[in-house]
Amino acid sequence: MQVSVVLCSMITFFLRSQGVLGSAECSCGRNHFTCAVSAFGECTCIPAQWQCDGDNDCGDHSDEDGCMLPTCSPLDFHCDNGKCIRRSWVCDGDNDCEDDSDEQDCPPRECEEDEFHCQNGYCIRSLWHCDGDNDCGDNSDELCDMRKCSDKEFRCTDGSCIAEHWYCDGDTDCKDGSDEENCPSDVMTATCSVEEFQCAYGRCILDIYHCDGDDDCGDWSDESDCSSHQPCRSVEFMCSSGMCINAGWRCDGEFDCDDQSDEKNCTTSMCTADQFRCASGRCVRLSWRCDGEDDCSDGSDEDDCEKTDTPPCAPDQFLCGNGRCIGQRKVCNEVSDCGDGTDEHPHQDCRPRSSDGNCNLNNGGCSQKCQMARGLVQCTCHTGYRLMEDGRACQDVDECAEEGYCSQGCTNTEGGFQCWCVQGYELRPDKRSCKALGPEPVLLFANRIDIRQVLPHRSEYTLLLNNLENAIALDFHHDQELVFWSDVTLDRIMKANLNGSNVEEVVSTGLESPGGLAIDWIHDKLYWTDSGTSRIEVANLDGTHRKVLLWQSMEKPRAIALHPIEGKIYWTDWGNTPRIEYANMDGSNRRVIADTHLFWPNGLTIDYAGHRMYWVDAKHHVIERADLDGRNRKAVISQGLPHPFAITVFEDSLYWTDWHTKSINSANKFTGKNQEIIRNKLHFPMDIHTLHPQRQPAGGRNRCGTNNGGCSHLCLPGNKTYTCDCPTGFKKVDQHNCALSLDKFLLFARRTDIRRISFDTEDMSDDVIPLADVRNAVALDWHAEEGFIYWTDVTTDSINRAQWDGSRQEVVVDTSLESPAGLAIDWVTNKLYWTDAGTDRIEVSNADGSMRTVLIWENLDRPRDIVVDPIGGYMYWTDWGVSPKIEQAGMDASSRIVIISSNLTWPNGLAIDYQTQRLYWADAGMKTIEFGNFDGSDRQVLIGSQLPHPFGLTLHEEKLYWTDWQSKSIQCANKMTGLGRQTLAENLENLMDIHMFHRYRTTVRTPCAVNNGGCSHLCLLAPPTKGSSCTCPTGINLQLDGKTCTHGMSSFLIFARRTDIRMVSLDIPYFADVVLAVNRSMKNTIAIGVDPKEGKVYWSDSTLKKVSRANINGTAHEDIIATGLMTTDGLAVDAVGRKIYWTDTGTNRIEVANLDGSMRKVLIWQNLDSPRAIALYHEMGYMYWTDWGEHAKLERSAMDGSDRLVLISNNLGWPNGLAIDSAGSQLLWADAHTERIEAADLNGLNRRTLVSPVQHPYGLTVLGPHIYWTDWQSRSIQRADKSTGANTITVRSNLPGLMDIQAVDREKPLSFNKCGRRNGGCSHLCLPRPNGTSCACPTGILLKGDARSCDDSPETYLLFSNRVSVRRISLDTNDHTDVHVPVPELHNVISLDYDSVDGKLYYTDVSLDVIRRVNLDGTGMETVISQGLKTTDGLAVDWVTRNMYWTDTGRNTIEVARLDGTSRKVLVNNSLDEPRAIAVFPSKGYLFWTDWGHIAKIERAHLDGSDRKVLINTDLGWPNGLTLDYDTRRIFWVDAHLDRIESSDLNGKLRQILVSPVSHPFALTQQDRWIYWTDWQTKSIQRVDKHTGRSKETVLANVEGLMDIIIVSPQRQSGTNHCGVNNGGCTHLCFANTNSFVCACPDEPDSRPCSTISGYVPTSPDRETTSTPAPNKIPKASTDTPQQGPPLINCTDKSLSVEGCLESNVVTAPHGEGLHISYVIGGALTILAILIIITAFIIYRHKKSKFADPGVSNLTYSNPSYRTSTQEVKIETSQKPPIYNQLRYKKEGGGDSGYTKEKIRIVEGVCLLSSEELYWEDLKQLKPSRGGLHTCMRTDTVSLQASSASLDDGETEQLLQEETSECSSINTLTPVTVTPQRHPQHSLPDTGWTPTRKPSTESEV
Repeated sequence: MQVSVVLCSMITFFLRSQGVLGSAECSCGRNHFTCAVSAFGECTCIPAQWQCDGDNDCGDHSDEDGCMLPTCSPLDFHCDNGKCIRRSWVCDGDNDCEDDSDEQDCPPRECEEDEFHCQNGYCIRSLWHCDGDNDCGDNSDELCDMRKCSDKEFRCTDGSCIAEHWYCDGDTDCKDGSDEENCPSDVMTATCSVEEFQCAYGRCILDIYHCDGDDDCGDWSDESDCSSHQPCRSVEFMCSSGMCINAGWRCDGEFDCDDQSDEKNCTTSMCTADQFRCASGRCVRLSWRCDGEDDCSDGSDEDDCEKTDTPPCAPDQFLCGNGRCIGQRKVCNEVSDCGDGTDEHPHQDCRPRSSDGNCNLNNGGCSQKCQMARGLVQCTCHTGYRLMEDGRACQDVDECAEEGYCSQGCTNTEGGFQCWCVQGYELRPDKRSCKALGPEPVLLFANRIDIRQVLPHRSEYTLLLNNLENAIALDFHHDQELVFWSDVTLDRIMKANLNGSNVEEVVSTGLESPGGLAIDWIHDKLYWTDSGTSRIEVANLDGTHRKVLLWQSMEKPRAIALHPIEGKIYWTDWGNTPRIEYANMDGSNRRVIADTHLFWPNGLTIDYAGHRMYWVDAKHHVIERADLDGRNRKAVISQGLPHPFAITVFEDSLYWTDWHTKSINSANKFTGKNQEIIRNKLHFPMDIHTLHPQRQPAGGRNRCGTNNGGCSHLCLPGNKTYTCDCPTGFKKVDQHNCALSLDKFLLFARRTDIRRISFDTEDMSDDVIPLADVRNAVALDWHAEEGFIYWTDVTTDSINRAQWDGSRQEVVVDTSLESPAGLAIDWVTNKLYWTDAGTDRIEVSNADGSMRTVLIWENLDRPRDIVVDPIGGYMYWTDWGVSPKIEQAGMDASSRIVIISSNLTWPNGLAIDYQTQRLYWADAGMKTIEFGNFDGSDRQVLIGSQLPHPFGLTLHEEKLYWTDWQSKSIQCANKMTGLGRQTLAENLENLMDIHMFHRYRTTVRTPCAVNNGGCSHLCLLAPPTKGSSCTCPTGINLQLDGKTCTHGMSSFLIFARRTDIRMVSLDIPYFADVVLAVNRSMKNTIAIGVDPKEGKVYWSDSTLKKVSRANINGTAHEDIIATGLMTTDGLAVDAVGRKIYWTDTGTNRIEVANLDGSMRKVLIWQNLDSPRAIALYHEMGYMYWTDWGEHAKLERSAMDGSDRLVLISNNLGWPNGLAIDSAGSQLLWADAHTERIEAADLNGLNRRTLVSPVQHPYGLTVLGPHIYWTDWQSRSIQRADKSTGANTITVRSNLPGLMDIQAVDREKPLSFNKCGRRNGGCSHLCLPRPNGTSCACPTGILLKGDARSCDDSPETYLLFSNRVSVRRISLDTNDHTDVHVPVPELHNVISLDYDSVDGKLYYTDVSLDVIRRVNLDGTGMETVISQGLKTTDGLAVDWVTRNMYWTDTGRNTIEVARLDGTSRKVLVNNSLDEPRAIAVFPSKGYLFWTDWGHIAKIERAHLDGSDRKVLINTDLGWPNGLTLDYDTRRIFWVDAHLDRIESSDLNGKLRQILVSPVSHPFALTQQDRWIYWTDWQTKSIQRVDKHTGRSKETVLANVEGLMDIIIVSPQRQSGTNHCGVNNGGCTHLCFANTNSFVCACPDEPDSRPCSTISGYVPTSPDRETTSTPAPNKIPKASTDTPQQGPPLINCTDKSLSVEGCLESNVVTAPHGEGLHISYVIGGALTILAILIIITAFIIYRHKKSKFADPGVSNLTYSNPSYRTSTQEVKIETSQKPPIYNQLRYKKEGGGDSGYTKEKIRIVEGVCLLSSEELYWEDLKQLKPSRGGLHTCMRTDTVSLQASSASLDDGETEQLLQEETSECSSINTLTPVTVTPQRHPQHSLPDTGWTPTRKPSTESEV
């Protein structure tokens, strides 16, 4: 036996060495069994008798495969694989055999009603069917139909759904990448705006994040190529890309930097004791050496390992001494199976065994199973037991000791085990694993730029939040349905609802790198880690009561996880000593769990059900786990993890994100096996969580109870109880309560935030004061009495203040500051002092910023810090200009002296020690802190070493505190000795000023305390002799009494700066600008004028389109002109004549008005191109203006517009500013194109250049001997001598947005007012002329014959609406200027009419759905119809009968009512499709209307709706407007589809085309020989001769949204009818016919009884329908009764007196009689005749539609109405005969939205709205014409805010160009005789707007 084994081995070895075996089959000798070929191609031979002995001798079980093992005991079941299991386990639904043979051929188990039957016979919960989880085990519960994708989703090829906008976005979102296939090549990444930086992969981030040391792009591309990086910490190495890594990772052979720069220029790497150094220099774990895997990537960790000829043995084999493997059972069987005896005694501790036993005798001595093998007894055990060492007894196997046997709980039983699940889980059918109850789990992960959700079991992938900057950490609160995340670019913590709505900031200050986040779902707290500040903090879920919880011994805390049930907090720290720690959630009982074999512990998660924690280490590439106390630590996965970042656990799976593979992966949490990629090709996966209620189990007890544990602020859970805690810095006053304020804290500025370090508590944590918009805070001070802190911001150039807790924040000073670097509070008199290094001034104001004045303006060169000593009355400041110095002066600027001027370089911080009467200062150049006496004597260096760059300095009690820029720290030392130095805070960038806030400042009695020191304005402290002195606000002088100030500036410059108006006083020795304090925002203030008499300033704003005025002190603001302005570039106040003149380059007009805006008149409107500056010379009666149009010129006229003359027209470019020097009798102007300021005589002669070159002058003014001008390019105000142009100086600089400027001298007396006496005898306007005055009337009104008086309104004028206004154009004058009618509350006015009897305007508003009336002066507005209107397109007033008629295209009715809205009645409501325009002819008794429905037509009826007749229904498109010519008895209408104006007589005959083409007419009216109409496309009102169609003129151009137009004229509403007197005797409605009239009742009865009999008033209200029949004859019934309401009676002239006229017109039978037979026969014949006519008509129409018009398309067009619907109208192809359109304007829903938000949605069957002619030419090809079928392939919905107020012209135009449609025309075969194509003309739908084209202004140039 022994020989044969050895021989076999030798043969095997020989064959192996010869390489014969290879991968071919092995063959062993006789009596040997050949094992299967191993993976390495090796052969093994074993003795034949070892086959089928139940022992694994081959090592791969091949000798035992297919063997019939000894039969199982009768109690057991024999599995197909030979295994024996208990018979009771058969058909129990568990795979106990492991080959499922115990579950085959089982009777089908009955599943319960709420269970799903698996194909393998299992039963599972119905809820688990199709949940993405393989619960059955055979996946039969997941054979489900694919989910349908919604409209907003894209279906990937694999069937999964993703968000629609992810298609072709450059990111692979489908697993199979199908969303990025077949994308158009021109879809490039968006180009970033000017303020953005573009990352390498195309994303845009804010430019301020470029080179800020943070990886904002995600690939470090924003930190590459940066010249100056923010340096990393001392314990870090900075990669070339700017990334900071642990210094220990440098040269460790592993690439940790993204650019691999940490492994460049390395000599040798330093590996730690537990690491192996690869040949490449890389360090790997020592345990990985010789483990058979190539971990070094170069194989060096597997070199020189002991080579063994045989592979190691299988677990159930024994390794012999000669290296051979035998089955474990062969050990101690008294046979040397190894061949060298090592498997037997004495090498093994073998017990003696009875070899002569027999199974039949005493069961062979076996306790359970006995079998004979080779004549020997062999004992075996049942399943669940194992053989003990004596070889006979059996012992129970503890399955629960084996990990992963059960998912959660395990109970061992004798011979078996039982698994169980914790609350919230249920055992799966396999009886081992647990399934969480509740919804399907969702993986929630941060992806930097967004937060997404993915279902782990299927490909569902959705977006939760997008457009994020840099989302890193996240967590959720399941009960409150909230998600929280941290953004390390914005340095904020945010929250939102789980559906993505309500995004809010939770923590926005004091964060540097919040990399970890965790939610306590039981106590509702938020915990986070910050590796920048090295802290763990806690706050309520809304961010309130924030507290620094842990700060000591923290380096770089990263991941954080909570166990609120246990009251524990766990976190990882990847600083220099990486570790994992835990503490109680109140910060107590802190312990280290793991601190070995850690490098980069990133992710951390807790398995609440399994009571374990898992973490990932990105440097060791491992996922590990341990018990919650850190014991039983074990690696779960240690391969295939390039850079794991975050981890979460759910049920039996781990899920983690990996930076390197950009993927989410999963694996089994026990074994690490079953690894799969859930999602890859992600943008940048960061934190990950499983969103499921069981991840926040409800089992825990809220330790704080319902009342917050009685705590005033924070209640934090501990191990068993809770602790009351206070927000950072606040001390506890007792066990439950916190102090309400801080007594003492160190205040310091850090550019973008202001922080405090409380001295009330011991932790000394810095806390950010929650302030908004701190950009660059430098100087600080505080005022304890009011609780304010003050700071300066050198980016916003402002001084601000807020309460110490951040509340009540306000700007104190924000004008005329350039670099406010120092700040000091005089706490005694409440004054604020500051230095400005930009303007080189020291200023003072009240603490609230009022009464500001300049104290020192001479001999300052970059003043820096300032301190005041209110006790001594002095102030001190440092100046670090060319000759650095420290100066002293009184606090009123008196007694100024230099106290230190030597050995100074950059004197920064200053501090006063009031106790020792010393001054301390820090010098960053000398690197010292020094002190001396107040007069500069006894100077000493306090600290002279280790001060790299001191900046801020402050003193408190015995200590001196300072900030240092370079060491980035706050330090303190003893103020007397400089010893005892301590660092209070470090690693703080951008440290600025520092102060100690306390509440014990010394107070002193001062003269200013009593009656403000007698001062009218400012009382300032002064050195002891004076005590105090008075001073005045900037620009105002003190009077001789030394106490009171003058009432204001007398001589000053005033200039506009777009968003504000400023003044510079010329009364004082320095130039300082003061803002006009108007409490109204300015958008684009351009022109400015001053009335020195009343002290008012006037200005124009071209964005608000207003002219406004206010007092010079800013009070009494009012708008004086608010309508009819476009771009008011020039403005001049005639202070003498009390008028205001202005130019408007948008309307090209020069106008005048009274100073309050009344009596406005257009003076000049012809031959103006772009008028700009205007100047007046009242004494001479002249006005001058510049025009910078195509032919620039300078003109003059009389001030009434007459005697116009061009003075200069050559060598001008952009003549901007204009001024009259009356003293020097010269005209001055500034030209920005020729870059000159020139002068000439007042008649334009003797032209000469004063100043050249000037860069870009705009405004120009003259005062005294000087000219002043504003310059756009240098952003400054300049001054020069007015006569020579010499001595140019800069008055003020650094003023962007400068516009007009005026110089004012209020002391200068005004000249004589020519119109002074009785307004020059004029009734309205009196205007100066060179030789006197002239009277004038407001725009549009003619002067009467007396040349002095005017009417109040014109005689004949047009009224038109443009949605938001009603305007008037007088036809009495030639200028045709539109004047706004002051009607209030207009939203969307469509139709107008006028009643000349009462002088009232009637109009419809389709936004409010009302009909209203109003007087033309805007008074008496009342709503006459407010109910039951949908879209009132047409309105007509019957001025004779006092009725009004209207069409409602929404309800398809025509209605009538009295003019006051009473007696309302529907006249026509059938056969109406889209009724629009309506007109009445009262004297004829006719009503006309247009209908542009499917069959367009014009109809006529009597005024009662009877005798209805279609006048025109052929060759009609969209008949929009309709008007009547009462003189020639003709109808005129416009057709917006056929683009023409037509007319016919009153019967529809004698039809003729008046004008064709017109582009898109909407409404029209007639007066004298003219027809006037509004046109949507040209945005104009035009007119032609009504007889010839010639003499076409544009009356008014460039008006958006033009709608209705009517004429008001004495001749227009004339004539009478029978209803004209006393309403025809009718009680309610009277309708006149040609020679008779009808009385009628309203549809809804009112309180008055109604009669249809003229002159008869019934007594009872119940007779409204029929009156009592008269005894006489029955009058003939009306042939055409209305459709609704009470019947009408028809009384002729002759029958008025006849009694029968009182009878109702309802046919009633005589008493006692039936209907006469003749009536019945007549009725039947009539009905038959009507039916025949209808049939014939239908056949005729059918044939006509078939043959007559081959060009008819079957498209239905929809067109604008003004409906509130926001639905888009699609073009449908439906068989409706005519091609013409239904046009709908969509009016915006909601009353408040008004016209500004009006969205007009149009689909016209043709393309819409392009501003270019080309489009119109092309589109015309698409118009339905005879001979072509035209299809619109795609029609975009154009949605536009129809308000020019909300969009500037450029934006409007851009919007419209973006939304142009694409159409195509398909020509079809047509008959030979084709009607030629009509003119290629414009087709515009009724939308009411197109883009405006803005002229190229000089600012664009």
